[in-house]
Amino acid sequence: MGTTFYHVMVRVLDLEKSMKFYEMLGFTEDRRTTSEQGRFTNVHMRADGDERDTLELTYNWDGDDGLPSDSRHFGHIAVLVDDIYEMCQKFMDAGVTINRPPRDGHMAFLRSPDNVSIELLQRGDSLAPAEPWASMENTGHW
Repeated sequence: MGTTFYHVMVRVLDLEKSMKFYEMLGFTEDRRTTSEQGRFTNVHMRADGDERDTLELTYNWDGDDGLPSDSRHFGHIAVLVDDIYEMCQKFMDAGVTINRPPRDGHMAFLRSPDNVSIELLQRGDSLAPAEPWASMENTGHW
C-alpha cells in the first residue's frame, strides 16, 4: 500500500496558548487524550479541509525539564494558505514575529509559542510582490 503521512507531533509548554496559535492557522481540535498515569495530554488537530487530524500537540504536565534545549526543533510544519499576506498580517496583529516575510508572495516563516518553525506557503500561484512585505528584512532564525 505504500507510505501515508500520518501526523506531526509537537511538544508544547502551554497547551491553551499553542492551541490558539494553531487555530489562527485554521486548525481545530479533533480529539483529545489525557493520561493520568503518563501525566500528559495529547490534542489532535486538523486543518480546515483535511479529512483527518495531522497535528498532535503533546503537553507533559510536569514540564520538559531535563530534555536537551533543542529537543523541540525538527525542521518545520508547512501549511498552505489562501492569502499569505492576509495570514502574515493576522499573526503580526497578534504580536507574532514574521521571521522570513513573504517578499516573493509565496513563502514565509514564523515561530510558534514553543519555537517550532512554521512555513506558510501560498496556495496556487505566488501573489504579486507587495509592501510592506517586499522590503521587509528577515528577523531572527526561521
